[in-house]
Amino acid sequence: MTQTAKTQWTQKDLLGLRDLSVAEIELILDTAKSFSEVSQREVKKVPVLRGKTVVNLFLEPSTRTRVSFELAEKRLSADSIGMASGGSSMTKGESLWDTIANIEALKVDIIVMRHGSSGAPHRISNYTKCGVVNAGDGINEHPTQALLDMFTLREIKGKIKGLKVVFVGDILHSRVARSNIWGLTKLGAEVVICGPKTLIPWGIEELGVKVIHDVKKAIDGADAVTLLRIQMERQNETLFPSIREYASTYGMNTELFKYAKPDAILMHPGPVNRGVEIESALADSPQSYILKQVTNGIAVRMAVLYLLSGAMKNEK
Repeated sequence: MTQTAKTQWTQKDLLGLRDLSVAEIELILDTAKSFSEVSQREVKKVPVLRGKTVVNLFLEPSTRTRVSFELAEKRLSADSIGMASGGSSMTKGESLWDTIANIEALKVDIIVMRHGSSGAPHRISNYTKCGVVNAGDGINEHPTQALLDMFTLREIKGKIKGLKVVFVGDILHSRVARSNIWGLTKLGAEVVICGPKTLIPWGIEELGVKVIHDVKKAIDGADAVTLLRIQMERQNETLFPSIREYASTYGMNTELFKYAKPDAILMHPGPVNRGVEIESALADSPQSYILKQVTNGIAVRMAVLYLLSGAMKNEK
């Protein structure tokens, strides 16, 4: 595989988009584009990570992200090992640090880590020589989800700069929203967030986004609308009257979506709660790119693993 981008990847880890430059983000997206055709082949494999070992340490439930990383690793010909908290020695009292130290002692190259505590991958990265990929940490960041969202936007719209992208839902608890805000604003998009006041982080305007609580006004003229589910598992108190009331006020349906541009696209990081943040007819409509996001996630994660592995620097 040949890279033509001028920027060279120098990071040991991918922990978030907050500290990445525009050039680094674009390098990942460009690299993902070159990998996207691999999934269309009859033999869906390339040998660029042969001999590399990746451990997927998922300490929170996951379907799309975990399977997507596993497929990305297999398609790069890496050795892939899956670990979950329920099947690890942490259930016997072993600390996270000792678990990571033992994984490193097995001569692993990259650790893909999902953790319920914000900042956990960042702390671990300081104590291991392995590359660390943040697959979602608490309510902090989910960088590869944001990257695949941006990849999808660029693929469909041909650009990101100048687009109006709206996020509707539980912004307060959304690591997806945070990573997207960092990435999209750096690439020149106009980002608008919308939801109940109790689900909007205080001071988020400082990140360069607009806050509009009225859904119709928020999505007016939008190029893309991303819906976010209500993360009940992260709420320690009731932040809105009821699911029914939330759905009637902020749930997206076909009629409401008409306030966006005629060619606007609908996205969702999943899992989708039909009848709450979105009606089924809209989720399954031609304007919905939810499943396309899932497909694009493989190429984006292939790109991230490839760049972190050092394969690009070693390639002649």
